Amino acid sequence: MHSFDQMTDADAAVITEQLGRPPRGVVGIAWRTPTGEPGVVVTEPRLDDGTPFPTLYYLTHPKAVAACSTLEANGVMAEMTQRLADDPALSAAYYRAHESYLSDRETLGEVEEIQGVSAGGMPSRVKCLHVLVAHALAVGPGVNPLGDEAVAMIGNFWESHE
Repeated sequence: MHSFDQMTDADAAVITEQLGRPPRGVVGIAWRTPTGEPGVVVTEPRLDDGTPFPTLYYLTHPKAVAACSTLEANGVMAEMTQRLADDPALSAAYYRAHESYLSDRETLGEVEEIQGVSAGGMPSRVKCLHVLVAHALAVGPGVNPLGDEAVAMIGNFWESHE
């Protein structure tokens, strides 16, 4: 598991504002903007109410969420999925990202219902850029190639004043 910061009460207040609801199952902050604002949280693989939750790295920053939604609406997921089918090296790297995600999540516990299931469509397709961006930000460049691409596409979203 990559390192993460413990969530403080101040972080919880910011995340509640970002999400429009209190955060659930958060064990820490996996990535912060350069100004220190939470942007990606680490969540338990099983929520307090017993629900299995495969999304280990959860994108909370509203500008990043909006930027990912725009990319999705512009067809980036379909283009990336096609590239996975056409490029064996990319497909292999994406599979390794899937394995990394599972390995990180399993450090917090194993949940039978989601065993072998990562998130975002990994390892064979792209179904959620929010997850891929969260993963890439949390673990740093070089682990999730499509997450890294999406991070580059959204740029320094925290600097946007829109």
